[in-house]
Amino acid sequence: MTKDENQVASETEVRATLKAAQETSKAIAADIAAGNVGKYRILTGDRPTGFLHIGHYFGTLKTRVDLQNLGIDTTVLIADYQVITDRDNLGNVREYVLNLVADYLAAGIDPEKSTIFCHSQIPAIHEMLVIFLSLVTEAELHRNPTVKAELEAAARPMSGLLLTYPVHQAADILCAKANLVPVGQDQLPHLEQARVLAKRFNKRYPQRDPQTGKKTGHGVLPLPQGLLGQGAMILGTDGQKMSKSRHNTVELRASEDDTAKVLKKAVTDSDRQITFDPVQRPEVSNLLLIASLCTGQAPEDIAAEIGAGGGGALKALVTEALNEHLRPLRQRRAELMRDEGYLWSVLARGNEKVRDEANDVLREMKVAMGMNYGV
Repeated sequence: MTKDENQVASETEVRATLKAAQETSKAIAADIAAGNVGKYRILTGDRPTGFLHIGHYFGTLKTRVDLQNLGIDTTVLIADYQVITDRDNLGNVREYVLNLVADYLAAGIDPEKSTIFCHSQIPAIHEMLVIFLSLVTEAELHRNPTVKAELEAAARPMSGLLLTYPVHQAADILCAKANLVPVGQDQLPHLEQARVLAKRFNKRYPQRDPQTGKKTGHGVLPLPQGLLGQGAMILGTDGQKMSKSRHNTVELRASEDDTAKVLKKAVTDSDRQITFDPVQRPEVSNLLLIASLCTGQAPEDIAAEIGAGGGGALKALVTEALNEHLRPLRQRRAELMRDEGYLWSVLARGNEKVRDEANDVLREMKVAMGMNYGV
C-alpha cells in the first residue's frame, strides 16, 4: 500500500469505528431510558491539571449527574498520576484535587450515590498495569492516535508513562469492572484498547474456581462499551477549543465579576445583527449556545431578541444568563470549600471503597493466572 492508500484505509476504519460506536451508544441510551440501569456501571473522570470550567460542566459534568440520578452505579476518577505523563512536575495537584471534589459535589455528584477516588491511592491499579503491559506490543502503543499526536508535538523524548497512557486508562476502567464509559469521539481508541486488553486477558487466563482451580469458561474482566457524549461542546472565549492551557475559559469557581470580565473579552465579529449560524459565525453562535444552555431558550430565539444590539448586548445577556445559572452551584461550592475536612473525607471514603473493589478484581485475575499461591 502507498502512503495515500494507507491514509484512506485509516480514515475508512475511523469512520466505521465511529459509526459502530454511535449505533452502540444509541442502543445503550435507549436501554437506559427504558429503565434498565442495574446492569451498567460507569467510570468517568478528569486529570487534575487545573480548575474545571464551563466546558467541563456543559460537556460532561451535567451528564454524569443525570446518569447518577437515573440510578446508574457511577464511579468518578481523579487521574492524578496521569498529570505527570506529559509534564515534569505535578504543580498544585493537591489544590486541584480538592477543587475537583468541590466542583463535583457542587454540580450534583452525590457521594451517597457515586464514588469519587484518586487512582494514585489504589495500588491494585498499578499492579494491573504490569499485567496488561504483557498483553500489548510496543507497536500497538505507538499506533494509538493520542500517543502519535503527543509524539509528533513533543519537544522532548516521550516518557514511558505517556507511551503506556492508554494501558493505564484501561487499568482504571477495569479495576472497577466498569462496563460503560462516557467518551468523546477522540477517546474511542483508548476505550478500544481497554476492550482489547480485557479480551486478551480473558482468553489467555480464563476464570477459575478459587477453590478447585478449574476453569469455569467465563472471563474475569468485562468488555467496556463507550457511551458517546451528548453534552454540548462549547468553544473558548477566543473561538478556539476551550482549554485550561489556552486560558480561554470561564472557571466554575469564578466570581460573577470575573465571569463578566472574561466574557467581555470574548471574540465576536463586526456584524451588529446577531444571528445563530455556527458555520459562518462560530464565535457569535457559541455565545448564543451558552445562553441557550443556561436558559433553555433556543439560540435562534435569543438571537432574534438581541437583533441589531451587536456583540455588546450579546455578551451582557450571556453574562447575566451564565451567572444566574451557576449561582446555586457557586454558592454550594463556596460552602464546601469552607469545610476542606469534609471534602477530603469524601475522597478518603471513595478511595477505600475502590481500593477494596480493585483488590478483589486483582485477586480474581491472579487466581485465573494461577498466581494466587494460596495466600
